[in-house]
Amino acid sequence: MSAGGRTVNLRRALPADAVPAAGVWLRSFAAALPGVVRPRSDDEVHGFFRDVLVPLCETWVAEAEDGGVAGVMVLEGEELAQLYLAPEWRGRGLGDRFVALAKRHRPEGLSLWTFQVNGPAHRFYERHGFEAVEWTDGSRNEEREPDVRFVWRP
Repeated sequence: MSAGGRTVNLRRALPADAVPAAGVWLRSFAAALPGVVRPRSDDEVHGFFRDVLVPLCETWVAEAEDGGVAGVMVLEGEELAQLYLAPEWRGRGLGDRFVALAKRHRPEGLSLWTFQVNGPAHRFYERHGFEAVEWTDGSRNEEREPDVRFVWRP
């Protein structure tokens, strides 16, 4: 499939994808959430992708035609646990493709959490039929940042 004129393939992550997927996560988090303090170091994020997300979870990557990873999505049960795009790939339809893939793999429904300060994410998920159902003060997440839970039911 094409994204912004460039071919991108969505596929399950392989062990070799852990480092570039973690890199996408780190760059995306920094670009989209500059005011949110990360509780984990870069090395810890890389270890989490290497030791947990890629081998133990349903982790997907968007592989660009040059072989680089342009995005990452993680499904855990009915939760869309992670969806991050490399900053230069935002606005090219990859997020839409990931959400469509998640809905195909979880036809009974999905839920996710995002930070309250992330207005673009709220609009993105609402555009895809998700509804905000719960707001918290952030005391249950590692970042201690107020968040909101979104739910999609077909």
